[in-house]
Amino acid sequence: MHFVRDVKYAEEYKLFLTFEDGTVRLVELKGHLEGEIFEPLKDVKYFQKVYLDKEPDTIAWENGADISPDFLYETGTIQSEIA
Repeated sequence: MHFVRDVKYAEEYKLFLTFEDGTVRLVELKGHLEGEIFEPLKDVKYFQKVYLDKEPDTIAWENGADISPDFLYETGTIQSEIA
């Protein structure tokens, strides 16, 4: 199981995530915001309010939406540095 250690907003629906193994991955979530809980995240201004929830060690939003860190790890693209 993976754990998110840091999150930085990149652009549109993209986030830079740092994981427990030290890798930084760019995750594009635009095509993964399906379902009632994710509906508010389709507003980019709301999406930007992402934060690191240390209890489940993943990203979350104020409305209770969160995403599995394993999913984020697998779908992310490894970055050599944060732009």
